[in-house]
Amino acid sequence: MAIVKSDIGGNITRLENKYTSEPSKYEHLYSMVQEEVQNKTAKGSSSCTNGLLWLTRAMDFLVELFRNLLEHPDWTMGQSCTDSYTRTLKKFHGWLASSSFTVAMKLAPNREKFMEVISGTGDINADIEKFCTTFSPFLKENHNFLASVGLDDLKAS
Repeated sequence: MAIVKSDIGGNITRLENKYTSEPSKYEHLYSMVQEEVQNKTAKGSSSCTNGLLWLTRAMDFLVELFRNLLEHPDWTMGQSCTDSYTRTLKKFHGWLASSSFTVAMKLAPNREKFMEVISGTGDINADIEKFCTTFSPFLKENHNFLASVGLDDLKAS
C-alpha cells in the first residue's frame, strides 16, 4: 500500500502547492484544470489535471478495495486488491505498471492485519460502508468534470 499512499500524497501535494500559490485564483479545484486546458498544458505528466485524474483513480481503487473487503470476507487481501485493480486502474496502465502491480501484490499485507491497522474504535465494516457511500459521489463528479473537458480517459505516460 506504500506505493498507493505515495502516489496519492504526491498528487495531493501538487494540487495543494498550486492552490497555495494563488488561493483566490484557485478557490475551486476545477479552475486549475480549466486553466491548464486553456493553456494546453493539461496533458502534461506534472499538471494539476494529471494529479486530479490520478488522485481520483487511486481513490476509485481504494473505494473498490473497501467494497471488496466488505462483500467478499473469504477473499485474501491479494484477491481483493487484484480485483479492485482490474476494475479501476488496469485499463489505464501499460505493461510495466501492470507488471509492477502484480509483483506488489505478492507483498500485500495479510487481510486481518490490514483490517486491524485501519480499524479504529468503532465498527470497521460500518465505517467502510459509510466511506464508500459518502465518497463515491465526489469521485463520480470528478470523472464527469474530467470527461467534460475530454481528459477522463488519459492513459499513463
